Amino acid sequence: MLQLMLLSRHVTCTYSQKGERLLCTAARHSLVTIMGDQPKFKLLPKILNGGIAGIVGVTCVFPLDLVKTRLQNQQIGPNGERMYNSMFDCFKKTYRVEGYFGMYRGSGVNILLITPEKAIKLTANDYFRHHLTTKDGKLPIHREMTAGGLAGLCQIVVTTPMELLKIQLQDAGRVAAQAMASGQTASVPKISATSITLKLLREKGILGLYRGTTATMLRDVSFSVVYFPLFAHLNSLGPRKSDGSGEAVFWCSFLAGCASGSLAALAVNPFDVVKTRLQLLSKGAHETQYTGILNAIATIMKDEGPRAFFKGGACRMIVIAPLFGIAQMVYYFGVGEAILGYNK
Repeated sequence: MLQLMLLSRHVTCTYSQKGERLLCTAARHSLVTIMGDQPKFKLLPKILNGGIAGIVGVTCVFPLDLVKTRLQNQQIGPNGERMYNSMFDCFKKTYRVEGYFGMYRGSGVNILLITPEKAIKLTANDYFRHHLTTKDGKLPIHREMTAGGLAGLCQIVVTTPMELLKIQLQDAGRVAAQAMASGQTASVPKISATSITLKLLREKGILGLYRGTTATMLRDVSFSVVYFPLFAHLNSLGPRKSDGSGEAVFWCSFLAGCASGSLAALAVNPFDVVKTRLQLLSKGAHETQYTGILNAIATIMKDEGPRAFFKGGACRMIVIAPLFGIAQMVYYFGVGEAILGYNK
């Protein structure tokens, strides 16, 4: 590591590239370790950065995420009938029936859990990239992909229950509308995140909240394998900040996050469709039940064709692009460091 030596009258201190004081040598040449074991990454400001980014991003794009979920869960009837004809049609019908706040069904769960999810994802990627960097300071593409995949693997401990609860709340309006059309309104009880959580804990224990973990892992690991290396390379192309940190300017990180997020989202959309179907607890009338990932893939392919795997793809790209653009911009912007008074 390149180190800078600063001299005072009595003490010589060694500083890292980021200005962190590592150790000081007193006038009589005895070494006093100040922060010898301090990790490279400060976790608390990163949690704040990720949390702020997640809250802002989710608030901005959640209605689109709701539309995406409903389009993915929609199954074509025996005579080709469907509830929603397009993304705009789904948005219009949902808003007309459920109003403005109906567009934010399940947002409370997402906002609550997005802080640790984003903190884990972004910090874990930085951590693994740091430790997978070779001795000559290089990070080959296969190691970048490994770091991203490991970050995606770490986040599922939070992502799986968050997605499970969010999907039930987002899709409740679609199931209710379908029941109303068939005259079965009494069979659709009102649900909340608390009622779903308590029911799952009571019936299946803590593992009930982790239904669809394998499918979530398949989606999140593959997404991170594509997203993080792509973001790193796009982010490296833009202009740098004038403070000597070597980091990209904020708008470059935003655009790199948007582009990388949208492309990665489209690439893994088939896995997202399968995960969404498997995690849906309350099916509408005549809708298919799946026994696992392979069964879901085979059944969807047989009954709905390959295009079904890209249902909600445009919505997902529109949702993910600003969400990750904001996340990466805020993550490197240093809001957490500013709040806590840390030197970035």
